[in-house]
Amino acid sequence: MLPPCGCRKRWGNPLQVKLQPTAQHETSSDDDTSNSDSESGSESDPDTEVDEDESNKELKEKTPGSNGVKAEVNTQQHCEHCRIQQGQQEQVTPRRLSRGQFWLNLDAEGVYQCAVTGLIFEVTKAAVIKYSLLSWSKFASYIKEPWIVGGPLYDVTCTSTSVLTSIQFPHTFCLNDHLSDTTFKVFHFKNNGPEFEGSIDHSATHVKWQVSSLSPVGPVIQKHDPVYYHGVVLLYKAVNDHPSLSFRVYVASNNDSFIKDVSKAVKLSGKKFIKIEKPPCQKLLQGGKKYRLISEPEAEITPEEIEFVDDSLLKVKSYIEVYLEQPVELMLSLVELDSEETVWKAKLRECDWIQHSQNDNEQRRCTGSIRRRKSSNSLSEEELCRKRMKSIDTIDGTTAKAILTDRQLMILGKKMGKDWKVIGIQCLNLSIEDIEQIEAKEEDINMYKFKMLRKWRDSEKNKGTAQYLHGCLNGQVSHEVTEILEGFLEETQTHDETA
Repeated sequence: MLPPCGCRKRWGNPLQVKLQPTAQHETSSDDDTSNSDSESGSESDPDTEVDEDESNKELKEKTPGSNGVKAEVNTQQHCEHCRIQQGQQEQVTPRRLSRGQFWLNLDAEGVYQCAVTGLIFEVTKAAVIKYSLLSWSKFASYIKEPWIVGGPLYDVTCTSTSVLTSIQFPHTFCLNDHLSDTTFKVFHFKNNGPEFEGSIDHSATHVKWQVSSLSPVGPVIQKHDPVYYHGVVLLYKAVNDHPSLSFRVYVASNNDSFIKDVSKAVKLSGKKFIKIEKPPCQKLLQGGKKYRLISEPEAEITPEEIEFVDDSLLKVKSYIEVYLEQPVELMLSLVELDSEETVWKAKLRECDWIQHSQNDNEQRRCTGSIRRRKSSNSLSEEELCRKRMKSIDTIDGTTAKAILTDRQLMILGKKMGKDWKVIGIQCLNLSIEDIEQIEAKEEDINMYKFKMLRKWRDSEKNKGTAQYLHGCLNGQVSHEVTEILEGFLEETQTHDETA
């Protein structure tokens, strides 16, 4: 029989049971001591949490240190076996920066818990802490028996390492009767390679580590049998024009690094999916046990059964595919084969994806409207000038056709820079022989630039207008030159209107 799991999504009190400290700074015997893949700082999505993420949307802009950011859903759950009590640490909500990075401004000494990630920081005075989720897969070669991943991996930085005395990492296990005899360590990747540093304590929810230096860090546990995980089932529905239903179902430990990996993999799959939020597992998942996903009504499910293992170290995450020819409501259940107990069950209704799609479309329309309102701010100066030139150029459907005069060409030439030869060849289709011919007679450089422009105008004949020259230059000249061209066109239109 599997222990039941009361799946309340809140953070409990860390470190209720005091243990003897484990050995300090056990260095990995792995010979590979190459540097990290520059994961320090942040692991970026092609969106980011990216997504940024589909699951990692940018938070509303707040002043530093504000608590106006909504906490995310993927927090550590606990069950009746974990014996959680409420802690004394202060709850703080971080600001989210770009590239999936969190930012906390702690204004005094104390113990603070991040309301989004569950991380607990102990500081001796005011500090600014930045941290971001990393993927365990990039460090897979360093995690060897008897150690297994124990929770999410983070890259943490602080204004001063000495100010940040300890970090408590959430772990993914239900320790039950193994709370006192479980061995945790903290994987710490330094410049010269990985180290497995001893934890100074652990509780039913957290592993406490005394900060030695800051770089990628995360909890690992010495494997024992059985290993019970607090589990989640991640559901993604394929979005296409076909009337059938197709889902990806990921069975996983409640490890934020794993969840982020899945989100990233779905984004990069080349197909469009929407995530369907459902409650986590009602009972614990056991490592090495086999499970079967069942659908009512019956659906095509591949594979029919799986052995649960934590895939945190794997780059490619395994999933179950569910397919129905007709778009009908269905009940999905995850059953442990030996005991035939249901560890997770959820009803999937049409509104789960129809409403989501409508919201997505509405958001897209709103975003498009905002982008249109802000378009003038996001355009480059050259693009703005082109837009103005286009609007100025047409009056009552008639395009101004005035040929540029010598006087106007001289004014333009004086404002051109040292790259005038490059512009002549690249933008005005002159040859190097043309340039050499212009320079054959020793004259003032402004005369060279004037002659170049005049040669272009004469070769273009009736197309030698301000508008056409603007198109040829294509933003390769200074903003001042473009404004002069704009002024010439306005002069032409004013003359036409008064004629």
